[in-house]
Amino acid sequence: MRIAMWSGPRNLSTAMMYAFGARDDTAVVDEPFYAAYLEDTGLDHPMRADVLASQATDPKVVAQALSGPVPAQKTHFYQKHMCQHMRPGFPLDWMREVTNVFLIRHPARVVESFQKKHADITLADIGFVQQTRLFERASALGETPVVIDSSDLRRDPEGMLRSLCSAIGLGWDRAMLSWPRGGHPDDGVWARHWYGAVHRSTTFAGADADLPLLSGRAQQLAAAAMPHYEALAAMRLRAIS
Repeated sequence: MRIAMWSGPRNLSTAMMYAFGARDDTAVVDEPFYAAYLEDTGLDHPMRADVLASQATDPKVVAQALSGPVPAQKTHFYQKHMCQHMRPGFPLDWMREVTNVFLIRHPARVVESFQKKHADITLADIGFVQQTRLFERASALGETPVVIDSSDLRRDPEGMLRSLCSAIGLGWDRAMLSWPRGGHPDDGVWARHWYGAVHRSTTFAGADADLPLLSGRAQQLAAAAMPHYEALAAMRLRAIS
């Protein structure tokens, strides 16, 4: 099975990759389109040169690899994707060959977290609009994509992961509930800038606190993203009790 997990930034996506990476039967890949995205946009992200040197910058080459042999001869292939990385003209036909899952998070939490690492952010940077488009693309392929909310996952990791595995036809593995401290061998080269908190973890953090209170431009940005979040949240998966 190939699983494409579509997320925005600061959305528990790395912890979810670690959960799948803890399975003996699953290979993982970390944001394979990141270098192609930076090449296409010219954005000056932290560690830009390192990212460009670490991955293929041709999106067609990346797409071919995602459809090619599963790394390390594993049974399953978990692909962590950032929705905002899928630029106009990037190939999407390979989405037919994967099980598409959408990981969502309340915009206020995303904006509050992301602006601590990258101050000058836009709606395009946080991926909500692109996530809607990708969800529509997956739906047009004839599947009913699974949606999982990071707040539900933090509140009940086992229940939500069991429910996710059941929804996509993957056997449950308790190994998904924890991982070694210090990161995963398949982390992207950018991990040392972005993954500090999850590198100090060994499992999912507890339930979210109250929503952060935003003001000014941050509040406007979260408000612009809300309709996209709410549309997918209405279809989110529920935990197996």
